[in-house]
Amino acid sequence: MRKIGIVYFLLFITLSSFTIHKFYIAIYQMNFVPEKKRIEITSRIFVDDLNAALEKRFKVKTHIGDAAETTDDVSKMNQYLLEQFKVKVNGTPKNIIFMSKEMESNVVVGYFKIVEVSNIKSIYIENKSLMEVFSEQQNIIQTNVNGKKQSLLLTADNWSGVLK
Repeated sequence: MRKIGIVYFLLFITLSSFTIHKFYIAIYQMNFVPEKKRIEITSRIFVDDLNAALEKRFKVKTHIGDAAETTDDVSKMNQYLLEQFKVKVNGTPKNIIFMSKEMESNVVVGYFKIVEVSNIKSIYIENKSLMEVFSEQQNIIQTNVNGKKQSLLLTADNWSGVLK
């Protein structure tokens, strides 16, 4: 229980409306919805960090979160995140489907889903997002599967993990 409190404290601190931050943290919430046979994923990433990663990856300036944003920018964001974030359910690789995104202050909130998931015994998660730009990047993964909440802290030294 204390671990969850610490994670929520970090979430509050990192996602509050600071214009300059020295934290490199992204939060991913994964919820299994058995009646819909899917996993719903919400990501929260600082927009300036995401644009820096997209620029490094695609060698072009992107404008996610500002008035100059294009559909090509969103396409690049989607491509990048799906290259960096991989999930296996019960040992089987799963396709992650981008649904939409929105802005909350200086944070990009992305919505994704994984379909055709009837039960979960284990989830392998690989998330290298932003780590090629910020060596201090931490990706926090929070899961809720059948009422059981678990978390992973992924870093450049440890960018994958398994939850059972």
